Amino acid sequence: MEETLKILVVEENEVERVLLNLALRETGMTIELDEVKDSHQTLSALINNHYDCIFLDYHLRNQNCLTLIHKINSSAVKVPLVILINSGNEAIGGECIKAGASEYLIKSTLSSETIAQILRSAIRIHRIKMQLDIANQQLKKSHEQLIIKDKELATKQEHIEQQKIALLEISKLKSFFLASISHELRTPMNAIIGFSQILLRPKFGNLTNQQMDMVERILNNGKKLLMLVDEILDFSHIEAGKLELKPEIFDLSEVVSNTVKEIRSLAEAKNLSLLVKGDINNKLVFNDAVRLRQILMNLLSNAIKFTESGNIFVEIKEIHQNRVTIAVQDTGIGIANQDFKNIFAAFHQVDQGISRKYSGAGLGLAIVDSLVRMMGGKIYIESKLGVGSMFKIELPRKINLIADLGNVVSRTHQHHFHALCYHRKASINSPNLKL
Repeated sequence: MEETLKILVVEENEVERVLLNLALRETGMTIELDEVKDSHQTLSALINNHYDCIFLDYHLRNQNCLTLIHKINSSAVKVPLVILINSGNEAIGGECIKAGASEYLIKSTLSSETIAQILRSAIRIHRIKMQLDIANQQLKKSHEQLIIKDKELATKQEHIEQQKIALLEISKLKSFFLASISHELRTPMNAIIGFSQILLRPKFGNLTNQQMDMVERILNNGKKLLMLVDEILDFSHIEAGKLELKPEIFDLSEVVSNTVKEIRSLAEAKNLSLLVKGDINNKLVFNDAVRLRQILMNLLSNAIKFTESGNIFVEIKEIHQNRVTIAVQDTGIGIANQDFKNIFAAFHQVDQGISRKYSGAGLGLAIVDSLVRMMGGKIYIESKLGVGSMFKIELPRKINLIADLGNVVSRTHQHHFHALCYHRKASINSPNLKL
């Protein structure tokens, strides 16, 4: 069904008004007409009715047409305006369009065909303008919302930066506290260990079996506490960026074998088999032997701690000329997949309860991870619950002397390296060394 167009005709001259009405009705369009004679009636009709188009005579007795156009456009009513002008007044028609009219119609060309064409054009242009206005309003609203969101994000970003600064300060205080308390604890712990060792010497008197057992317990627990203190101290130095590597040339197989010998008694106490396999042609590496021993000791301690029966394997391999790997594999309790993401987090243990079965500060693997990264290496883990775990570290045969992940090796260490090369009658480029 064709749309019914409601039209308002504003024309003082009755003859011209009748001719316009006839022409509108002859367009073949479904039209409902209202007629008024002046501007006051026009504004009143617009308040009380909705119109699809207004035909407005330019020559109104009591109102300037341009002023009326402005009034209509500035009101809440949005309607297309077709201005009726006399021949020769095309310039006036142009002014009306600039003022906000949709079209102008020369009265002498009045016909049903012309009116139909202009009416359709005016309504189409008006609807396009309305759609553009709605789109612009939506864009303006979206822009305002974006400005608000941008301000909110800026506020949140500022808050995050403030929190970040506060957290950094807290982290510094924590590192300072850990370092301070560790230093304070080392002195009495060393005294406890030292006096315990003295009491166990025969020349200071024979102890009863019960006394011997108690002193040995004091000594062993003192050593455990000192090891925890050392871990906390190392961790605080790593966090503060104060831990430096002290590289030297050494035999990798020898360091691994000596470390295994040191810890073998712990494995034997649990009836665990501790096996070492080496598949490496060039055994010399340039690294920090003390820190590498610490890495291996932590991995082996964990393997023994979490393995109740079976075997622990240590394997050294060279991937190629410039990189080597050390793997520690056990037949222990294993690690669930969901715990992999936190396994290297500081103070984290899979069993976080107070009554947990396995003791420790939860710093061993965090220190291992940090040291491996400082050496320019990588650490990999494979594990399955109830089957066991394998930790494999991959290291460069020669660590970076200048900087590794923000940790600078001092010039003293570089001079030490050159001295070692001289005494061993070798150099970095020597075919005998092949670092």
